[in-house]
Amino acid sequence: MKKRKDLVSYIFIIVGALMASFSVALILLPNDAIDYGTAGVAIIISKLSGVQLSICVLSVFIPFIIAGYIFLGKRFTIKAAIGSVVYTVGLEFFENVPFELNTEHFLAVAFGGAILGAGLSLILRSGGCIDGSEILANIVVKKLSDVTGRNYSMTPVLLVFNALVYLTVFVVIDMTAALLSLLVYVVATVVIDHYTDHFEAIKQVTIITQDPDGIIKDIKDRLNKTCTIMDTRGAIAGNNNTLICYISYFELPIMKEIISSHSGSFSTVSTIDEILR
Repeated sequence: MKKRKDLVSYIFIIVGALMASFSVALILLPNDAIDYGTAGVAIIISKLSGVQLSICVLSVFIPFIIAGYIFLGKRFTIKAAIGSVVYTVGLEFFENVPFELNTEHFLAVAFGGAILGAGLSLILRSGGCIDGSEILANIVVKKLSDVTGRNYSMTPVLLVFNALVYLTVFVVIDMTAALLSLLVYVVATVVIDHYTDHFEAIKQVTIITQDPDGIIKDIKDRLNKTCTIMDTRGAIAGNNNTLICYISYFELPIMKEIISSHSGSFSTVSTIDEILR
């Protein structure tokens, strides 16, 4: 069952990466818009240097894959690497396809952003990633959380990163490209948030278990997180414990593995857009 689920997740990552590369190569770039995040950085480098886009994308993303392996684990890195390779190959292939979307730039970019967002949603829901800015944001949030003991959203890090990308586009390319690229970001983000339940926000995991010590130890060892413990009582199961833990979207697959390894444990996940301090 687990192998079948993993196979499905890899298929979704591949399909999502192909959708994203199709959108960028055949809709966004021909209409003077660029992708956001590290893909946007690679496109800027390609436009300024004349180096092939697929090479720039892979070169920019490799350091983030390495960082993801160090800080986020092997499982995440494998999915991120597969997604980035398929995305790169897709760019190389679609750039040679004779296709042109004959419509207004605004409509083309909105349509392209929606396809890009749908592709990225498939990838994110399957535990993958093809954008280094998301890896960077997750690492920054994880480090801040480890140091301060508080939980932070990835949104501010992603906003700052993408603001720098668009500012660069505005300065070194032109204003129209920057505005169209900003529209891509807005449309894609709306689609992603709709299908991933605000992946940038903090996730609250509520776990009901009769083995709190084992789960707490695994969460501490694998995620370096702590939990709030409450004594609870079930109508049938009797005495048990309820654990509450706050994590990022990319830590959810690891948390699911931890909980599934402890029989008799039940969990729910909810999105926390803001934590009052």
